[in-house]
Amino acid sequence: MAMSHGRDADERDHDQQRDPDALLARAGVRADTDQDQHFLVDDRVLDRLASHTTELDTSHVLEIGAGTGALTARLLDRAERVTAVERDSRLATFLREEFADAIAAGALTVVEGDALVVDLPEFTASLSNLPYGISSEVLFRLLPRKRPLVVTVQREFAERMVAAPNTENYGRLSVTAGHYADCEIVETVPPAAFSPPPAVESAVVRTTPRDPDYSVPEEPFLAFVRGVFTQRRKTLRNAIRNTGHITGIEQPEAVVEAADEELLGKRAGELAPEQFAALTELAIEHTDVAPPK
Repeated sequence: MAMSHGRDADERDHDQQRDPDALLARAGVRADTDQDQHFLVDDRVLDRLASHTTELDTSHVLEIGAGTGALTARLLDRAERVTAVERDSRLATFLREEFADAIAAGALTVVEGDALVVDLPEFTASLSNLPYGISSEVLFRLLPRKRPLVVTVQREFAERMVAAPNTENYGRLSVTAGHYADCEIVETVPPAAFSPPPAVESAVVRTTPRDPDYSVPEEPFLAFVRGVFTQRRKTLRNAIRNTGHITGIEQPEAVVEAADEELLGKRAGELAPEQFAALTELAIEHTDVAPPK
């Protein structure tokens, strides 16, 4: 009996389903760069991105911006269950057709809609190639869930996420992300890894949830950080006075009078997170704090 040297048909079909260029061709859609559609098509980057699941609880993985499903296919190989969110109705329809077997088996749910608006399920980890334009808003929605994240974002955005005080990239994003998690850039990704290539480099960021080193009510703290960073070139003294409409501090002058003089002479970019927390506590002690909703 002759032995077959060809691969099993199921294996070939599986490889075809994972191939990003083949998926893009079958989807038959042209990327809409106005919607930040840059499809990740480098097999090596996709495989490395999915490999981070080995360190995570993969009982329910959330993917934001599933596109043509190149990462989705890899996540299905590793996770018990995947929920893929996709705003483009053309791509959501394609995902339902392409992964019909996984959907029928209960391994995949495709949610069509804007990730900033739709109800997100409970999840154990999230891996995503995030649309650049909404990276900040998506992360501010995911980080409070206190689940591990692995996300591909603009390199400049990633550098702001992990920046330390007194550095050029340190800002509101650095403090807010660090409030919820340790953030680490695990690799940079060149434009050629995408179709069409974006104008900038990207980076993969991994976040590991943790409690901050300080204790402060969350809403007033985040409102205070948001407010003073809108005037990052001014001293804290003037930033506190000028941003009550953002911070919710009704009597900013009382806070200025009670705060340490040396601290008030600094700018927002010079303060460590625990110093922001201390000023927030001071604001709570000396005035009613009611951050806008």
